[in-house]
Amino acid sequence: MTAPLLTPLVVALLIDLAQGASVGVEIINGKKAQKGSLQYMASVQKDRKHICGGFLISPDFVLTAAHCDKGKNMSVVLGSHDIQEGNSENTLRIPVREVIKPKEYKKTPGGGSDIMLLKLSKKPKLSKNVKTIKIPRKNKTIGSNIKCTVAGWGSTGREPFVTDLQIVGVSTINRDICQKQWNGVLPENTICAGGYETKNGACQGDSGGPLVCSKQAVGIVSFNYKRNCSYPNRPNVYTQISKFVPWIKKYVKNLPLS
Repeated sequence: MTAPLLTPLVVALLIDLAQGASVGVEIINGKKAQKGSLQYMASVQKDRKHICGGFLISPDFVLTAAHCDKGKNMSVVLGSHDIQEGNSENTLRIPVREVIKPKEYKKTPGGGSDIMLLKLSKKPKLSKNVKTIKIPRKNKTIGSNIKCTVAGWGSTGREPFVTDLQIVGVSTINRDICQKQWNGVLPENTICAGGYETKNGACQGDSGGPLVCSKQAVGIVSFNYKRNCSYPNRPNVYTQISKFVPWIKKYVKNLPLS
């Protein structure tokens, strides 16, 4: 079968998406996360330096974004909101044994399938400081204007990096509106939330961190528009976890679902 030709408009839109999509790295106008909350959060690190957020979905697997893969010497830090070395006796550092990404991932978050499993080298003991978070069932949808949260250790807009976990509220955005704002080339299997006609949300949470709605992780921070954190008229984009549940279950046994 002959492949269809791309029109100049489609090519231009794809270029716009590729050039405009920047990985999400910032929490804007957020606040310090309450002590004893968000025990599922993980700091994904390379050579003991924070690179992305992630979240524990089973005792031996952290879910994050595929664009957070930095090769060898990756580890995750669990159990503390403060990821500065030596600041908390509750901190657990566990090396990553295996990195698993969908074969469809094209090495750019704008191409979709921006999701990755990190298999840990050992299972952390679940406790008051380390817990898992549930993910949705297969193909479960989420409506618009749903109040959610996103958290991370990225820039706050005032500081390039923070060691204390920050959290902010965002609302989901109608996909048709999101498609229009992204010129009709929004990747499939994504959710939009925040960064659009808002003054009190996030530019974007730390890449790889969860979009949490009704106590379940429904999305993974993927990208925003050209790192513009002055509340640009483009929604922030998250990978829709429910679309990847069959893929996740191939590797994660006894996965708790909402």
